[in-house]
Amino acid sequence: MSPSDAQKLLDPLIHSLGFSHWGLQPLAKPQSFDHYRIWLEQKHHGQMKYLEDHAAAKENPSLVAPRARSLLIFAFPYGSGVPGSEKFPLKSNRVARYAQGYDYHFTLKEKLGEVIKELQQQWPSEEFLAVTDSFPLMERDFAAQAGLGWFGKNTCLIHPKKGSLFLLCEILTSLDFNSAPNPLPDFCGTCTRCIDTCPTGAIESDRVVNATKCISYWTIESREVPPVELREKFGDWLFGCDICQNVCPWNQKIYKGLLSSEVLLEHSAESAEELKNELLFLLTASGKQIARWAQGTPLARAGSFGLRRNALIVIANRKMIPLREQVLELSKDERLGDLAQWTLEKLDAT
Repeated sequence: MSPSDAQKLLDPLIHSLGFSHWGLQPLAKPQSFDHYRIWLEQKHHGQMKYLEDHAAAKENPSLVAPRARSLLIFAFPYGSGVPGSEKFPLKSNRVARYAQGYDYHFTLKEKLGEVIKELQQQWPSEEFLAVTDSFPLMERDFAAQAGLGWFGKNTCLIHPKKGSLFLLCEILTSLDFNSAPNPLPDFCGTCTRCIDTCPTGAIESDRVVNATKCISYWTIESREVPPVELREKFGDWLFGCDICQNVCPWNQKIYKGLLSSEVLLEHSAESAEELKNELLFLLTASGKQIARWAQGTPLARAGSFGLRRNALIVIANRKMIPLREQVLELSKDERLGDLAQWTLEKLDAT
């Protein structure tokens, strides 16, 4: 099957499902794997041990997909919102844009299922497997080879017309595509806005992000309390961070000139009250209540501990004195007590 045949067959369906652009690539050792291995050796992945565990499969995809010969790679834009945003439980707290709706893992797999139905009709004897970023695959590497974007200095994939506000997902297939790499040029040039603006210095050099300094890592992936020297730099990000993408010139057309890279988000009196009520819920609800509240959204990834931890840092950085009583109660908590005490010190210093 040639790439042009696949394009003619799938283009109308793919765009109707909301994907912005797509490509295909033979499945082989990723070109950037050696850089990835060095990144792991430098412990830039922090507590994300699963990245170490998945390294062998990422280097050799045939270990987890023996019959797969190629993959189709799809980009799903979220700059103007994500499915389920109208039902998202947080309205005033600052959350990374991709996470403001339904869990994209489920949404994207449903869309890929529609593509697989079309492929299966044409090739009933072939195998097709829908995967997202939870699968051990260096998807950005293959996407870059297929021309979906170049690696920005913040390591995000950037397309000259689509920016970087898109998610990736793939279909692994036993079909053998005769497709050569077709990467885009690097258009970052001398721009260093993402590096200069990162409040924690997580982008340590051109295309090297140290996760142990990243706001997204600490508010989503980590199961610990962040070090004191980083907490104030988190601003009021409750879940994730968009700063390095917000300042990227290639995203300004998508934002239509709107920048939201300031560390603290300004609130009206009405939204400030809503912000307080949302944080109050996270401090006082039970773990089960928070789990039900976050179910079906990316917020579930952080769990009740992570969301309470993040709430305490937001309260400290926004000087939310009306929540002092609830913070004081958490100062007795075995895991969060020290952080709650730090938050109290910040509130009492105002």
